[in-house]
Amino acid sequence: MDEKNEDSKYLYIMQKNILINDVLIFDGEHDNVRTGNILIEKNKIKVISEQPISVEKDQETEVVDGLGNFMMPGLIDAHWHAYMSSNTMMDLLTADDAYTQLKAGREAGNTLLRGFTTIRDAGGPVFGLKRAIDEGIIRGPRIYPSGPIISQTGGHGDFRAVYDVPRPFDCCGWTHTEEIGAAIIADGVDAVITAARNNLRMGASQIKLMTGGGVASLYDRLEDSQFFEEEIRAAVKVAADAGTYVMVHVYAPRAIARAVNAGVRSIEHGHLIDEPTMALIAERDVWLSMQPFTYDDNHFPAKEQQEKHALVVQGTDNTYKLAKKYNVHLAWGTDLLFNPVGTVNQNQGIVRLQQWFTNYEILKMITHDNAELLSLSGPRNPYPGDLGVIKEGALADVVIVKGNVLEDISLLGEPEENIVFIMKDGVVYKNLL
Repeated sequence: MDEKNEDSKYLYIMQKNILINDVLIFDGEHDNVRTGNILIEKNKIKVISEQPISVEKDQETEVVDGLGNFMMPGLIDAHWHAYMSSNTMMDLLTADDAYTQLKAGREAGNTLLRGFTTIRDAGGPVFGLKRAIDEGIIRGPRIYPSGPIISQTGGHGDFRAVYDVPRPFDCCGWTHTEEIGAAIIADGVDAVITAARNNLRMGASQIKLMTGGGVASLYDRLEDSQFFEEEIRAAVKVAADAGTYVMVHVYAPRAIARAVNAGVRSIEHGHLIDEPTMALIAERDVWLSMQPFTYDDNHFPAKEQQEKHALVVQGTDNTYKLAKKYNVHLAWGTDLLFNPVGTVNQNQGIVRLQQWFTNYEILKMITHDNAELLSLSGPRNPYPGDLGVIKEGALADVVIVKGNVLEDISLLGEPEENIVFIMKDGVVYKNLL
């Protein structure tokens, strides 16, 4: 073992080979498990075998005894806000940028130790955070960044104070949230094109647009349609030219249909959807990235915000039932915002899925299926290779859990106790075996 931090439970191992013996393997795709052994070479799964795996004597190989525990691909959160989940709204609006980024860095390490080896960041200033993680400066999951969320004036990403003058008439530049890269206001086709291209310039793997009203925003209603179809279509063209796609924040049928017709590939939320619109999503082969919200997930200061949050929660059951009826591509995420003390509940969002899905369906969704959605970024994929699966040649992102998760999904709800081994990119970050 090369390095150990102050807590001996959490290891940071960098070496050529790691051999993990005697694990019950769920590969992310199939509804069964098999007992076997896995050889990790550098950052990829080299060999999977039910028979003992021999290694060359001249190779440095760390041997880990899996003790018959459950191995699965690393967890993937398809809708996480690495920056905005770790800071309050007051932090976002008033705190020093260095302070908020340090909080995001600390939370990134916590996210990894909850078993999440990959997240798709749904908007915020995370380019520097991603780089620091990728370079090994700090610990954290793989990040598929969107960059600043792109919003119209008065849209879900407009965090300006009421006394701020809209930009066409503003001589004084960007507001604070725009300066730090949390959001950008873009009205009109040209402005949307510029914002989308700039996000790609900074390293976005996909583009995030706010095309409908939201809960946390003060200037809109959930049912509002935001951005004209030609504005959305402009962002889609920019993304397509770069080989990637557009994901959109939206809840209501009219706004969802507009986004789908404009060519977006991923609907984020959709909790107020109706049946004809779900049928349209299925017909166009569009993904639905859902979050099984509860009333306690996010707390907002204004009565109007809490009322909107309640409507979203109430729509969850219908949305999942319609998605299953039409066999829509489903992804899972959490979307925890501005409540740093609540990030510890990230894994509980997995457990809630059992109201609508079997344990196998859940495990496949939070590994293989989420990875399929992330792969839509094509040449903009920052981590080319197979994620969300355990197979020879795949990237070595795996976790080991005490107990059979196919039989008891609630085991993932207590990651500190039940997830005993975490590996990302061939590096071991936790080993309690």
